[in-house]
Amino acid sequence: MGGQRTPANWVTKPKERRLAGVGPKQYDDLKLLSFLRKASGELAGLRIVHFHFSCLKEKDDSAAEILKKILPEVAANAQLFLTFMISNGDVMFIYKGISLNSVKNVCEKIGTLIQTRNKLDRKNIYNEDAIYTIMELQFSFINVIAFIESISMEAEGAAASDKPPITLEEMSKIERSMQIFDLSPMIRNQAIMDISKRGENYAEYYELYISIKSLADRLSPDFDLTANRWLFNHFTQNLDMSMLKALNQDLSFMQGHRIGINLNLTTVMSSSFEKFDNRLPSAFRGNVILEISKIDFLENMSMYREVAEMAQEREFKITIDGLTPYLATKLDFEDMMCQHAKIFWTPELLELQGDQLRLFKDMLSAQNNCRFILARCDSVVGLVFARRHGIDLVQGRAVDDIVRKGVYIHDAIQAAGLNVGY
Repeated sequence: MGGQRTPANWVTKPKERRLAGVGPKQYDDLKLLSFLRKASGELAGLRIVHFHFSCLKEKDDSAAEILKKILPEVAANAQLFLTFMISNGDVMFIYKGISLNSVKNVCEKIGTLIQTRNKLDRKNIYNEDAIYTIMELQFSFINVIAFIESISMEAEGAAASDKPPITLEEMSKIERSMQIFDLSPMIRNQAIMDISKRGENYAEYYELYISIKSLADRLSPDFDLTANRWLFNHFTQNLDMSMLKALNQDLSFMQGHRIGINLNLTTVMSSSFEKFDNRLPSAFRGNVILEISKIDFLENMSMYREVAEMAQEREFKITIDGLTPYLATKLDFEDMMCQHAKIFWTPELLELQGDQLRLFKDMLSAQNNCRFILARCDSVVGLVFARRHGIDLVQGRAVDDIVRKGVYIHDAIQAAGLNVGY
């Protein structure tokens, strides 16, 4: 924010001050994302407060009601004050022009009142035993964007499911079953293909995975396994262990290929991974890619740094998985010491123009050691976009279909590009 300039498109004047979205069933995920993206270059002096109501044991409206009653005490003196109700039950507010001590006092008051009748049942997303977190927005907006994007995807998934959320008791049953069952027959692979190669179908590597849906249908068909983020994260850690155990028993089916494995950072730092590493056949040394999710990376940056250094020493490669086009333009992939960054295809990529398109292209061309993958390409349109913008690695159902037919993917995309007029 240069000098005293006040960008009129997003600053709320005192008379326009609002406590947006603290009403029932009114969620502001998209409003917050829009605000952060539009204002990403003008965040100096702004702070964000994140109340972690989703971590409370009792899920009701009482915490939000307490917040609604007390927040006006501090909002009245603000130059800017915007409140956002998040679809997972959390509340965030962005402010400017109030002393940090004043905000801390109000937050402590709110937290104390809430926790006299309700308690936290887990750590918050920043791995703290705290009901609220105060952050400088210019240093944390990427983490907030990634968090909101993940919450929005979870909400979409929950809306599409007619099953009740998984319970702790049911999750315990699944974990016991996973210790008994051999999951090797459920391991699938999907190729990441290099479309720059002419006259051949060349796979950069094969991502190994166990279909969450198939596993859930087998072990817990009556519950939605992904509805509770905390329980789902716990489940993926157990799934990691089962995957490593299965791969330790037999990797011959992938002989001669590079492989990618989706793992949590905590798994990579565990004794189970050390055991996997020690037993890794020599033919696979230097040919295993660790796929780390963007959320795991952003929430555990110090742990990621340890993993990246270990990977370099032990000849593993790293892919940062699940990036959105916007988030990709905000990260320094060279500093992250990763060899691949996976962006999910979305039709929104076709709408990039002006400064947004320039930033995206600059990001693609600026890399020396990191190659980009356009994943979830379920239509040829995504593949044509990748080719036209210099993204050589692609993944998705459209890729699988072309390769399965025995057609060279480079030739198929070139032919399709003649008929795609965007």
